[in-house]
Amino acid sequence: MDDDLFERGLAARKATLGAEYVEKNLAAADDFTRPFQEAMTAWCWGFGWGDDALDPKTRSLMNLAMIGALGKMQEWETHCRGALNNGVTKEEIRAAIHVVGIYCGVPQALECFRVARKVLEEAGEV
Repeated sequence: MDDDLFERGLAARKATLGAEYVEKNLAAADDFTRPFQEAMTAWCWGFGWGDDALDPKTRSLMNLAMIGALGKMQEWETHCRGALNNGVTKEEIRAAIHVVGIYCGVPQALECFRVARKVLEEAGEV
């Protein structure tokens, strides 16, 4: 594994998702899951988030739309929190959910709104 890519990814992952969350996930990794955690940190966060072509806020909005489209709501919740960390506003989260609704259907948008409300309430935004 490219140590530089992993370290860059680790920094980006912690900045978005929070150091405590990331360290907890890495500490919970065992021989079975550790290789994936390391590869995902290097590839997704080091390669995918590690350049300056897009700012973290834009990447977070893209993630909300794509993960929402996939219906992976546990990951959507994690990335909704991360989006707030990256400066995404409540109004921008709502706009991203509208895009999910338009392209993926009203039921999926409703799921995103349910999860967003929970995250926003926890953050004191609602």
